[in-house]
Amino acid sequence: MVVASDKFKGTLSSDEVAAAVKDGVLRVRPDAIVDVVLVADGGDGTLAAAVGAGFELVAVDATGPTGEVVQSGFARRGEVAVVELADASGLIRLPGGEPAPMSATSRGTGELVAAAIDSGCNRIILGIGGSACTDGGAGLVRALGARLLDSNGREVAEGGAALIEAESLDLTALRERLAGVEIVMACDVDNPLTGQSGAAAIYGPQKGATPAQVAELDVALTHWADLVTREGAHDLREVAGAGAAGGVGFAGVALLGAEVRAGIELMLELVGFGQRLGGVDLVVTGEGALDEQTLHGKAGAGVAAAATGAGIPVVAVCGTNRLGPERLRGAGIAAAYALTDLEPDVRRCIADPVPLLRRLGERIATDQLPLATGAPGRGSA
Repeated sequence: MVVASDKFKGTLSSDEVAAAVKDGVLRVRPDAIVDVVLVADGGDGTLAAAVGAGFELVAVDATGPTGEVVQSGFARRGEVAVVELADASGLIRLPGGEPAPMSATSRGTGELVAAAIDSGCNRIILGIGGSACTDGGAGLVRALGARLLDSNGREVAEGGAALIEAESLDLTALRERLAGVEIVMACDVDNPLTGQSGAAAIYGPQKGATPAQVAELDVALTHWADLVTREGAHDLREVAGAGAAGGVGFAGVALLGAEVRAGIELMLELVGFGQRLGGVDLVVTGEGALDEQTLHGKAGAGVAAAATGAGIPVVAVCGTNRLGPERLRGAGIAAAYALTDLEPDVRRCIADPVPLLRRLGERIATDQLPLATGAPGRGSA
């Protein structure tokens, strides 16, 4: 049996979810063999998933989204590095959780990429979920050597709002630094950079932006895209994923030459998920909420697709389940086990989820392992 769950966002990490489920399973089936695989879709937990797969964590101090120094790092295996934007420039790094929609920067993520390149890595896997910024990736590329100047030749301030002041972009040092470096972005959204489905309109409110600020940020991002295009890059503002991470996706494809990959597919390759399925008779995946978003590139659906493609049944654990049986089956999930099945009060589920997850693990062992193994009492690999 394999447990490969995403985090329960804001509540439990991937490894905490898996540990609780595993504990519950072993209470009922102490003979079961339970393998834990940490997974993520490019957002929070990407770094931990890489380390869990055998990458070495390299500590780096980086600039947080509002300018403070944060202790972060990248994961390395040989010449491959994994960088998690959320760990340096994410919502989890906002001091006191106070949003800064107009001034938050992606600079710290660029500093991590630079540190990985300087250490000798030539392939960078960049997970771009969970950002606190809407700066079009300007902070990222400036940390890698780009210069963004106003009409007086001065560096513009950090953040999305300041992009409206930018009049010139010098990419000389950036191009030198990235020579011979491949960058692949793990992304789970397909939004363009600007417009009604763009970075500011869709994700700005989640980062604290008011309607007026959303409009201002969209104008600034449009100006930024015009400037990037004028400096010789292709106009890629409409590319699927350009609006990811407040426009970091745009900077990645337009200025770093990055490839965009579905986050969960890329991460499953990275952690060798397919190689972990030999002899396995059940996979447990999960995330905080099973809903329509789950079916569009989220970790649970990706794990289910990979497992069912290998002929292995899949069940899911979650905080809440908003998908009916047919939708679940369509995603390759045979059954869902929700915390709210045990405790209808969502606040209690959030406050103390581990005992509930253990009970769900017990239910899974009772319901699924006899069917999966063919006979109770036989070990489950």
